[in-house]
Amino acid sequence: MAIIIRQWKIDDANNLVKYANNIKIWNNLRNYFPYPYTMEHANSWIDNSFLASPLINFAIDLDGEAIGGIGLIFNTDVYVLSAEIGYWIGEEFWGKGITTEAIRQMVEYSFYYFDIVRIYAEVFENNKASMRALEKNGFYLEGVRRKSVFKNNTIMDDYIWVKLRP
Repeated sequence: MAIIIRQWKIDDANNLVKYANNIKIWNNLRNYFPYPYTMEHANSWIDNSFLASPLINFAIDLDGEAIGGIGLIFNTDVYVLSAEIGYWIGEEFWGKGITTEAIRQMVEYSFYYFDIVRIYAEVFENNKASMRALEKNGFYLEGVRRKSVFKNNTIMDDYIWVKLRP
C-alpha cells in the first residue's frame, strides 16, 4: 500500500466526487466544503489548485488513486507563523492508517518549505479517529473551545491539536 500526497490532476475529478460526496465526511468538515459534492465542485477545486502558489492543497493518493485531500490554511497578521491543517479521506479507507501517514507527509512538507512554527488542527468533538491520527504524528491537545461549533443544528466542542516546529 503506497500512500503519497501529490498535486491534484484533472483526471482526479471522478474520484473526488466519488469519495467527497458523503454526508459522513461533510459532518466532520466546515460548511464551505460542499454537500452534495458535484462534478462542478470537483472541477472547480482542481482548477483552483493549479493556480495556487505555493502549492498547499494535495490529493491523498493510495496506489495511484486519489482518495482524499489534505492542505493548509495560512494565518495572517500576528498569527502569520501558524497554519491550519485540514484533511479528509473516503469512508471506505477509514481506520487503515492512511490519514496518519498523509498528515505525517504534510507536516514534513510544511515545515520544510514554509517559515511556520506552528501547525494546528481544529477537530469536532465526535471525531476521535482524527484526534488519534494527529496524536500519532506528535500533535498535542492544546485546548478545547467549548460549544464553539454549530453544525447540523448541533452545538459541539472544538478540539485544538498543535504541533510545533522541532
